Amino acid sequence: MNNFADAENISLVGYALAIGLLIGVERGWRSRDEKDGNREAGLRTYGLTGLLGGSAALLAQYIGTITFGLIFVGFAVAVTVVYAMHRRISGDASITSLITLLLTFMLGALAALDHVNLAASAAVVAAILLRFKDTLHAWLRSLERDELHAALQLLLISIVLLPILPDHNYGPWQAFNPYEIWLMVVLIASVSFVGYFVMKTSGSGKGVILTALAAGMVSSTVLTLHFSRLSQKQESMKNVLAAGILVACGAMFPRTVLIASLINPVLFDSLIIPMGVMTILTLCAAAFMWNRSVQYQPSKLTHLGNPLELKSALFFGALLVLIILLGKAAIHFFGETGIYLLAAVSGIADVDPINLTLSRMSNAELSLDVAILSIVIASSSNTLIKAMLAVFIGGSSMGVRVLLPLVFVVLAGLTTAWLL
Repeated sequence: MNNFADAENISLVGYALAIGLLIGVERGWRSRDEKDGNREAGLRTYGLTGLLGGSAALLAQYIGTITFGLIFVGFAVAVTVVYAMHRRISGDASITSLITLLLTFMLGALAALDHVNLAASAAVVAAILLRFKDTLHAWLRSLERDELHAALQLLLISIVLLPILPDHNYGPWQAFNPYEIWLMVVLIASVSFVGYFVMKTSGSGKGVILTALAAGMVSSTVLTLHFSRLSQKQESMKNVLAAGILVACGAMFPRTVLIASLINPVLFDSLIIPMGVMTILTLCAAAFMWNRSVQYQPSKLTHLGNPLELKSALFFGALLVLIILLGKAAIHFFGETGIYLLAAVSGIADVDPINLTLSRMSNAELSLDVAILSIVIASSSNTLIKAMLAVFIGGSSMGVRVLLPLVFVVLAGLTTAWLL
């Protein structure tokens, strides 16, 4: 038993040494051109520090935890003294190496206490932060005051406020769910925030398409609202923003097929045809708009605006509440006169809930033909709502670019599903 314990301890101390060496590789590489004796700490120092932390943690298990505290304090005092002497000579005010040494000691202790995964993960993150020092500092120098404020606001509404909201239905017909509604507010604010930085770093054209593809797999409605609003400020970018909206709308159809197929794989073979037609036609319209933007219009961002459009996000939340309430009222007063009506009304607010419901029902309660046509109706209803949002917010010019293509897409998808 003792031999097994000794072998296990040796293994744990080996992990502690490896963690120290991992951090030491980055630190040693940065100072590799300095002469021996001039380096403050390198590969060997960090390796030994990890080994010391691991050995101290194991020793504390046998002679008391106070031992670990004394060893750590002694080590901290020693490296602080060395740092102070080095700072007096070099004038370097950075304490990164000091903090890294103390962290390496603690990670070595964690590894020796059999928290190897946690210690190794923290070591990798630490090495990455140390390695990309110049990149992080350059990013920080380029960060504007409004961008920092926007990031803090986004963290406030998502990490602080969202978790404390009740995830229950309230009000008439149980239509209001504070958590789900605020989640959509966070979502639209996040798309606005991410899109701002993507377009700032990638340029207007690439930024629009990359943002559209990402948002289309989450919420193309959110992106439609954001790009339609942005088109009012960016007159020269109407075509490329319209292309982004169409790309996001086109990405919704494959997502719908994927979700439905995960619930009932039998749906895939029949659903892929009408949804595929809608996807291809939407992306063709997007390509046409993109081509016009490249040939005839400049794609320069003249005013990026606020990176976090919180007021617009709140407006969208209020609009969502109204749409959900109207949908619930329609179902309450007219009843479930048909799955098709339910699909059309539910699709106004969101495709995913009705898609999941119909896909589950198609396993036993609902015929595949009705389920497929109903899913296409819900997707079409949602697509038309996004087209009208583009016109309402972006103006008549966005109607020509977005509404007309999406109306044609909806007609083609419904016709294909009906014929099948």
